[in-house]
Amino acid sequence: MTRGLFISFEGIDGAGKSTHIEGVAALLRAAGRTVVLTREPGGTPLSEKLRALVLHEPMDALTEALLMFAARREHLVQVIEPALTRGEVVLCDRFTDATFAYQGGGRGFDWGVLAQLEAMVQDLGQGGLRQPDLTVWFDLDPAIAAERLASARVPDKFESQPADFFAAVRAGYARRAAEMPKRFACVDAARSREAVWAEVERLMAPVIAGAWA
Repeated sequence: MTRGLFISFEGIDGAGKSTHIEGVAALLRAAGRTVVLTREPGGTPLSEKLRALVLHEPMDALTEALLMFAARREHLVQVIEPALTRGEVVLCDRFTDATFAYQGGGRGFDWGVLAQLEAMVQDLGQGGLRQPDLTVWFDLDPAIAAERLASARVPDKFESQPADFFAAVRAGYARRAAEMPKRFACVDAARSREAVWAEVERLMAPVIAGAWA
């Protein structure tokens, strides 16, 4: 059986990651793969309830991090791991890297504590932590992202943060990518939508060809 594949898509709001996930799903389905399209926080009924709390309710930084990882554990056990066991491709709009970027970078929460929570939640007893096989990071200057998001929708509590918060989030993503460079692919999201999509297609070519299988 073709082995499962876990791909995450990361970046600040406005970077365009969500725009391209559907396109990647279509490419993979056309190649005969079964695709599970999901998101974090969220992905299960309970995790979606936790998402609503995290995105809209004020709370302590540790409480926020704990809820993120609680939602993630449920997501892993109920959705991600079963899909990978069936040999499917999981495309996830954000995963643990976002917690390090937003809570660790943006909030300034202790990086070591986040690593401890990651080790607890993502250890599924299979000889290592569950991480994406590939993480596509849509890197974008926060000022450009803000221009793209202007009047797009009512912002949640993260989207309402000032520019320096998103600069810290971007730095958090960069730190995370430096720690795990083998699975990160950085896409310059400041380019046109067509140019970004061409880069995404290039990154997906080995997946479509079965080089990851």
